[in-house]
Amino acid sequence: MAEKDGGTATLEHVEDTIALGSRLGEQLRAGDVVVLTGPLGAGKTVLAKGIAAAMDVDGPVTSPSYVLARVHPPRRPGAPAMIHVDMYRLLDHDGADLLGELDSLDLDTDLDDAVVVVEWGEGLVERLAERHLDIRLERVSHSDVRIATWQWAFSGDRS
Repeated sequence: MAEKDGGTATLEHVEDTIALGSRLGEQLRAGDVVVLTGPLGAGKTVLAKGIAAAMDVDGPVTSPSYVLARVHPPRRPGAPAMIHVDMYRLLDHDGADLLGELDSLDLDTDLDDAVVVVEWGEGLVERLAERHLDIRLERVSHSDVRIATWQWAFSGDRS
């Protein structure tokens, strides 16, 4: 399977995770949604750093857990911004309304003009876009090695 459609990678070092994020980030366009899933410490924010590097956006990429979302504006005119979202604190709320939450933040960027990278958003963010990139990170037991799997999914996909 071509990497642009999906794939699997073994990530032995932090640099490998950043490099994968960068490779995947080069494919992203305005309006794309990326869903990062995996347990605490799996490397979701590190992967987001790689995506941001490829997109050439401003600002340090850190976990947005306490602010819900951070906008990273593009450095190049006409390029998309990256909106980094963390849904972790909304997980305990039944019926969480991601669109409502993001709208209440009054972001300076229209979601259609940005790439939205969401940590802990599985099952919540798929409706933000017609297609989204699912990336799952798992940590190998008793190791710093991670396994990443990714796949583009389209609205209505149940696979």
